[in-house]
Amino acid sequence: MAFQTEYEFELPRGYVDEHGNLHRRGVMRLATAADEILPMKDPRVQSNPSYLTVILMARVVTKLGDLRHIDTRLVEKLFTADLAYLQNLYRQINDLEAPKAAAACPKCDHEFEVAVDFLSLTEALS
Repeated sequence: MAFQTEYEFELPRGYVDEHGNLHRRGVMRLATAADEILPMKDPRVQSNPSYLTVILMARVVTKLGDLRHIDTRLVEKLFTADLAYLQNLYRQINDLEAPKAAAACPKCDHEFEVAVDFLSLTEALS
């Protein structure tokens, strides 16, 4: 199984460029630590913490339609429904899902998966 680092998406409304072209399909990559840390030094974020979202999206959206260069000016022009969609996608692909382990009921042999909480397991073993 290959590790996926890029995710295709389609905006609900789409970005309309200066020529009137509509761009809806794009690609978002996984965020790095730098993507979340470096924007905190930006004066726009320091004066308005909500601007962090704009900078994050400009960093992790790598393609939108025919556009290859995504910057904060472009993200600022997105419709709010599209920005909300991208924020949700960002959370979905960057949140770490707990690993799962196969388990079976000792009484009925029903097989199922359970989430493994390594933090709790480590504390219990200490």
